[in-house]
Amino acid sequence: MEILHPLNNEVYPLNTEKPTAEPAKEEEDYKKNGILIRSPRTTQKGEDRNTPSKLRKKGMKRQASFIGSIGEGKEGDGAPALHSEMDKTIHSGREIWSTKVDFLLSIIGCVVDLGNVWRFPYICYQNGGGAFLLPYTVMAMFGGIPLFYMELALGQYHRSGAISIWAKICPLFKGIGYAICVIDLYMSFYYNTIISWALFYLYSSFGSVPPWTSCDNKWNTPNCTNYFLKDNATWTEFSISPAEEFYVRQVLMVHKSNGLDDIGGLNWHLVICLIIIFTVVYFSICKGIRTSGKVVWVTATLPYLVLLILLVHGATLPGAWQGIIFYLHPQWGKMFTLQLWIDAAKQMFFSIGPGFGVLMALASYNKFDENCFRDAMITSSVNCLTSFLAGFVIFTILGYMAEKRNEDISEVAKDLGPSLLFISCAEALANMPASSFLSAIFFLMLVTLGLDTTFAGLESVITAVLDEYPNLLRKRRELFVLVLIMICTLGSMSTITFGGAYVVQLFEVYATGPTIIVVFLEAIAVSWFYGMKQFCKDIREMIGFIPGKLWQICWVVISPVFLLFIIISLLTTSSEIKLFNYTYPYWTKVLGNFLGLSSIIWVPIYMVYKIIITPGTLGEKIFTSITPERS
Repeated sequence: MEILHPLNNEVYPLNTEKPTAEPAKEEEDYKKNGILIRSPRTTQKGEDRNTPSKLRKKGMKRQASFIGSIGEGKEGDGAPALHSEMDKTIHSGREIWSTKVDFLLSIIGCVVDLGNVWRFPYICYQNGGGAFLLPYTVMAMFGGIPLFYMELALGQYHRSGAISIWAKICPLFKGIGYAICVIDLYMSFYYNTIISWALFYLYSSFGSVPPWTSCDNKWNTPNCTNYFLKDNATWTEFSISPAEEFYVRQVLMVHKSNGLDDIGGLNWHLVICLIIIFTVVYFSICKGIRTSGKVVWVTATLPYLVLLILLVHGATLPGAWQGIIFYLHPQWGKMFTLQLWIDAAKQMFFSIGPGFGVLMALASYNKFDENCFRDAMITSSVNCLTSFLAGFVIFTILGYMAEKRNEDISEVAKDLGPSLLFISCAEALANMPASSFLSAIFFLMLVTLGLDTTFAGLESVITAVLDEYPNLLRKRRELFVLVLIMICTLGSMSTITFGGAYVVQLFEVYATGPTIIVVFLEAIAVSWFYGMKQFCKDIREMIGFIPGKLWQICWVVISPVFLLFIIISLLTTSSEIKLFNYTYPYWTKVLGNFLGLSSIIWVPIYMVYKIIITPGTLGEKIFTSITPERS
């Protein structure tokens, strides 16, 4: 695939602002690439006022030499431009962000989620502490951030959701959009259940002391050991903390289930929490981005205030600095292990969030000339730094627990997954001064982190479907969102049973895995079928300069290799799933693989369908199917 080289007079640093071209006269009509551009004075009544002349004023004028170098159609050459000037104006009836801050906070709220609080700190210390940061940074620079930038640029330029956008890029790959919608639905089935757990903890925190601080409750067993309040308490291999029993026996009630063969009835206090969550979600997104864009001013910023409060307080606790040293102490020997690089790649990918259609959907409501490069740099950097900050918070807490238990931190931090938040962190917070307040703001932070991601994930589905069927659904958005929320609620029912935690784990392992394949196909379709020349032309039309050569190499080669590396590692490493000493039976692996296949299968299904319905010979069918459709 050919890499587009900027002309000598068009080479700009990656962080350079777009150059300003000579402004056009607003009172005169003019031709651009053979297309008549009407001045605002002569614009007919009812036409969009966001005219290309305004865009030209902001530096959108292209030099003829550059146009020829990227193969754009020129006046009289018989090769019409792929995207008309009208494509650059805001479509009738399509919203745009009220302010740029609304967009940035929505993106940050989407990519900064629960995984930043528990997954990154755990994987960091598990893979050599400070030594993990170098592979993580490398994977971010050459894999995660280029993909992040690519999706923002695609969504902003084509102003379409994850389904309809492929008609403008490579129609043969339209099944990617349907696969993304299925994955987002699966994610909503279990992710909101985790938020419901946090909401129940938040409710339970409003008391003189949190209920998971003692062993005197009806759900406790003889193995419950409260080592915080009793100096003579002995911690043995059979001991169970009151926080763990509260989580397992009161919140989840998994002791009433025999596993996935018998998940039991509904856990009614979680049903109520889930209904509250989905009600908040509905009223936040039913009106569109102008509503959700204001909600994120609270939900996206509150977690940072809470993290800072917990960090300052946690740093004063006994054992806190021991936890930080354990978190960052470099184990350079692990730098040369393959598993460390695999974990760094997976963590970066799932943290930065391409492949869920969210970045495309949110960017599609931007103004055409928004600097998507700068937005990508800001939001992806905030995401990475948030993960790093959360690690300090979590390990000051774990260091405090290790001090109290008189154990090594590796034993205290052995829980991977939500258990780290709902057992280890909950236990430590409940035994600090002002325990109710600290517990309440901590779980409020988890709720807001989860809500942001839910807003964005469902907006991805809504935007994709409404853009694909605008005449049918765009004016019925509120009704469509209501139906979607009802589907998500019904789909979540299995996760709020007594054995719901086992179902959550099954969804988490298998339902989101195909996202990596989706992004791999997406990168191939954009770089190798749509073409790097056309993609770079699109970006220059928006921000005024060509992406640097390194970015192009990443999109064409490095990022696809990065994704292929993750896919191969996931396919070749198969480990059994366990939760609460329950080992998942073999049939659940078959079910999980079927769950993953049910989303990605839409890609080949649509390819076959597209080729069948396209007229012509087989060669003509294929050529037509990979050629962008002109609007």
